Amino acid sequence: MLGKTANGLFWMYRALERAENIARLIETGQRIALTRLGSSEDEWRSVLQTSGSLDAYETFYDEVNRDHAVDWLLRSKDNPGSVMSCISQARQNARMVRTGLTTEVWEATNAAYMVAKDSLARKVPDRDMPKVLRMLRQRAGMVRGATHGTMLRNDVYDFARIGTFLERADNTARIIDVKYYVLLPTVASVGSSIDNVQWEILLRSVSGRGGFRMAYGAQLEPRGIATFLTLDRRMPRSLAFCTSKILGNMNYLESDYGVRLQSTQMAEDLQQRFMRMSIDGVFDYGLHEYIQKVLGDIAAIGHQIEIDYRFYE
Repeated sequence: MLGKTANGLFWMYRALERAENIARLIETGQRIALTRLGSSEDEWRSVLQTSGSLDAYETFYDEVNRDHAVDWLLRSKDNPGSVMSCISQARQNARMVRTGLTTEVWEATNAAYMVAKDSLARKVPDRDMPKVLRMLRQRAGMVRGATHGTMLRNDVYDFARIGTFLERADNTARIIDVKYYVLLPTVASVGSSIDNVQWEILLRSVSGRGGFRMAYGAQLEPRGIATFLTLDRRMPRSLAFCTSKILGNMNYLESDYGVRLQSTQMAEDLQQRFMRMSIDGVFDYGLHEYIQKVLGDIAAIGHQIEIDYRFYE
C-alpha cells in the first residue's frame, strides 16, 4: 500500500471517531450543566479542555459560555476539531482513498457529510440539539457498520481500525481525567449525590451505562467505573480494549509486510506496562499520572505510525 493511501485511511477513521466523540462530549456537557446550580462556565470550560480546543477557543472568545462553546465544538469553521470540520476531513480523505473503499463505505461517509452539512448550516436551536447530536452519532455508526460488514480484512481494514481505536482511546482517557480533576466542584463532593450523577453522565458519554450495570450491578461506584473504563476488556471503549485492538491490527500489518516496525513495539509496550495493571496498581501509580502517560503514549504511537508507513511509498 502507498504511504499516502495508508495515511488517508488512518486519518479518515480518526476524524470520524473524533466527530462522534465530540458530539457525545457536547451532550455530556449539557447533562452535567443540568446537575449544577449557578454559572455553567466551569462545565463548558471543562468540556473544551477535554476536547483539546480550549486554547484555540479563547483566541476567538473573551468568555466561556454555553452558546459559544457548543457552536465552536459543533460547527465552527475556525475549529479544526469541530464535528463539521472532522466530518469534512473524513470525507476528503475518503475521496482520496476511494479505490480502497467499498461502495457502501463511501456512500455512508458521503451521506454523513451531507446530513451534517445540512443540519449544521446554521446555529442549532436548543430544542433540536438532542435530535441533531443523535443523528450525527448514528451517521458515524453507519460508516463503521458498512466498514465492518463489507470491507476485506486486509491492510486497508487494519489502518481503518487502528485510526478508530487510537482516537477512541484518546477520547476515553481525556474523559476520565477531566472527571477527576475538573468536573467535581470540591473535594467534599466526592461520593455525594452530585458526584454519583456525574459518574452516570460519564458512563452515558461513552455509551457504557447499560454495559456497566450488566457487569457490575446497579450501584454506581467510582472504583468500579474507573476499572470499567480503563482495564475491562469487555467494554469496547475502555483503554484496555482499544489498545488490544490497535496492537492486534498492527500485528496483522507486521505479518503482511514481513517486518516489525517501531510503532508496533510501542503499542506492545503500552499494553504490557499499563493495560495489565490491577486497578489498585493504577491508583497507586496515580490515576491522573496514569492517564497522562497513556495519552502521551497514544500520541507518540500515532506519530510513529505515520513515520513508519512512509517507507512503503
